[in-house]
Amino acid sequence: MQRRSIVVLMIIVFAGFFLLTGRLVALQFFQGEFLKKMASEQQLADTKISARRGTIYDRNMKPLAQSATVWDVVLEPAYIDSDEKRKIICDGLSEILGIEKDKLIELANKKSCYTIVKKKVETEIKDKIINFKVENNISSGVRLIENYKRYYPCGSFAAPVLGFTGADSQGLAGVEAYYDKVLRGDPGKILTAKNAIGTEMPFEYEQMIPAKKGHNLRLCIDETIQKFMEKNLEEGVRNHRVKNRAAAIAMDVNTGEILGMAVKGDFDPNEPFKIADPSQEEHINSLPEEEKAKARSEALSRQWRNKAVSDTYYPGSVFKMVTASMGLELDVVNEQSTFTCSGSIKPCEGSQVIRCHKRGGHGTQNFVEALCHSCNPAFITLGLRVGTENFFNFYKAFGFHNKTNIDLPGESGDLFFSADGKMTQTDLAVASMGQNFGITPLQMLTAAAAIANGGNIVQPHVVKEILDENGNIVKTIDPVIKRKAISERTAKRVTAMMLENATHGSAKNAYVQGYRVAGKTGTSEKIGLSTPGRKDYISSFCGFAPADNPKIAMLVFFDTPTGDFYYGSAVAAPVFSKIMQDVLPYMGIEKIYTEEELAKLDIHVPNLVGKSVADAKNEAVNNSLSPKIVGSGENVIAQIPSASEKIPHDGVIVLYTDAESKNAAVKVPKLTGLSLQEANKTAASFGLNIKISGVNSNDSAVISSDQSIAPGTEVAPGTTVTVTFIHRDGIT
Repeated sequence: MQRRSIVVLMIIVFAGFFLLTGRLVALQFFQGEFLKKMASEQQLADTKISARRGTIYDRNMKPLAQSATVWDVVLEPAYIDSDEKRKIICDGLSEILGIEKDKLIELANKKSCYTIVKKKVETEIKDKIINFKVENNISSGVRLIENYKRYYPCGSFAAPVLGFTGADSQGLAGVEAYYDKVLRGDPGKILTAKNAIGTEMPFEYEQMIPAKKGHNLRLCIDETIQKFMEKNLEEGVRNHRVKNRAAAIAMDVNTGEILGMAVKGDFDPNEPFKIADPSQEEHINSLPEEEKAKARSEALSRQWRNKAVSDTYYPGSVFKMVTASMGLELDVVNEQSTFTCSGSIKPCEGSQVIRCHKRGGHGTQNFVEALCHSCNPAFITLGLRVGTENFFNFYKAFGFHNKTNIDLPGESGDLFFSADGKMTQTDLAVASMGQNFGITPLQMLTAAAAIANGGNIVQPHVVKEILDENGNIVKTIDPVIKRKAISERTAKRVTAMMLENATHGSAKNAYVQGYRVAGKTGTSEKIGLSTPGRKDYISSFCGFAPADNPKIAMLVFFDTPTGDFYYGSAVAAPVFSKIMQDVLPYMGIEKIYTEEELAKLDIHVPNLVGKSVADAKNEAVNNSLSPKIVGSGENVIAQIPSASEKIPHDGVIVLYTDAESKNAAVKVPKLTGLSLQEANKTAASFGLNIKISGVNSNDSAVISSDQSIAPGTEVAPGTTVTVTFIHRDGIT
């Protein structure tokens, strides 16, 4: 019995030992981390400290988005040692922050050392709180913690590209969203110990883990080029009463770097949740309450949307540069191949008749002329020669069937007839002239860049480098050539045709004096999207320069112009020309003038201030200028235009000879709808000068389409008004 009892006791002891050992092993190795976490949660409270978000620069290191210091207002109830002190603090903060006193009292009675009252207050509020603490001898109980607020110093500049951030400094759109992990950095913490009853313990038991600043971004975008694009794009939207926004993209044809990307109308990323268009805001406010929220949400989404990468459109005749590349690469056509246009064509049995924009037809023409005429029947004929299988293979090779994978969010893919490229003969016919399939403006520009650079599809990108806070390069976004779309020989042949088109063909409204531009216009009907009772169009122009050694390609795109013109050659091409007139000299590309251009060059105005009236008149005449004397003084005290400005030969220079005469003013006349000669004559009769933009020709088909200073505006005599001229004939 005794031995049996000892055995049972030993079994119990060993069983207990093994159970305890097993439990210890389970606690240590299987539940250790979990228990450690629970213990930390019971013993420690942590408060997140925001990291300073990285700065976004343009390619020349001009800040476009940066983080300014703001402050979080924090209550420290554990340090408030009396009801009187609690009342003083709550009264003061209620007045400064505009927060109800009862709410503050509730927060001040919490068992805590750290309670956020208000986030991201500006310096003015911070200073008031500091003064309040000093005046009331408050050393603890209220605390200011440094935080950061995103700030865009250039306002709406490049807003759809930059995007914006949310309340917690998270990227919500554009580069801010795409590179959010790079920009946001690592947040810090304030760790506070808790006592047995869960109250946070005093400051000596507090530990701060500092936040780590995010990396900076250096964009490919050039602020100056972007400004030229935005200024002229906005002017085009206004002049042509564009209903559905406009976009323009400029790309380095060899590297894929996006030098500029503009969208109008856009928004101010400093106030992203404000409707930018006042008329739209007014309309939303007039809606019934139940409709306002939905309408506001849709309006905000629309203004945030980057039209250059997120919208698809029918490219129209711009796509004919791609169809031409297919034909030349397959050797089913050459520059001397002839096409006969009667004004319409029936592609195949059972299909509808497709008309040319020139109802009477172009007659017999060679291939170069067909491109310059933007002849639909010629390109339909060419498309049928290429065939459906080859067409789709080239379509994919040029990158239209896949997203470009640009480093921006929200990029759309194409909308082709079918995912596998199955097409009818009618589909092929309309596709050959750029209709009935959807691509993005960025896809079209990438294809044009391939024609410019010798046939290479390059990867478009908006970020050039990622930098640390000391300016050291963390990562460089190198140029990537994805594939070869066409041969270099074909690319050069198409470029030569597009140069001819921009010089003498349907794209001549994109002419830039002193430069060789290659380009193609596009006018596409918004099938299925047009307003009842009328047709809506998209007007575009895509080209590159200089044609003999291309550096920059650009696409300009207007969605639903409702003014006097809707053709791409009349709406988009002149805007392309204006932008390139500024961009090409800025890029340091040398001008090479023809003899005809040299004869029409503007001249620099001499400095005639301080000279006698007689000497000033003689010098003006010797410089091919027409002097106009205002006042009765003996010497010139002021002049308009000022010295070194450029005006045309025989332009008016107004010379003021006394103080009273300087107050003279004239009203700018209407200078649109006129020939070059008529516009010159009208301006001269008012004592004004005109600077010619676009086509510089006395051809009867040339007409002025817009002016830089609105009619009726009072200006000083001699002021220069920029007038844009376009060709009316053969516009597409």
